[in-house]
Amino acid sequence: MFIPFRVIGGFLAGKIATRLFRRLWALIDSEQAPAPEQREASLGKLAAGLALQGAVFQGVRGLVDHGSRVAFTRLTGRWPGTKRAKQTDDQD
Repeated sequence: MFIPFRVIGGFLAGKIATRLFRRLWALIDSEQAPAPEQREASLGKLAAGLALQGAVFQGVRGLVDHGSRVAFTRLTGRWPGTKRAKQTDDQD
């Protein structure tokens, strides 16, 4: 039952993340962010753009996913997924 929430959330997250990334990059550079396939892209700008893009997309995706789970829970009374983080056994 959660699949439609996940699909719609994923679509919205992509749209939001794209807009947010473009706005953030505009604060860094007046040109569009370089793409890996561009021949003239400087390595520094490319690395910065890819790192920022990855951080923005993962952050937005995680927040939207959690929000869609909260909405699903409010509608159905059931949480889709685990309720707590798994414990790690660090024995050094």
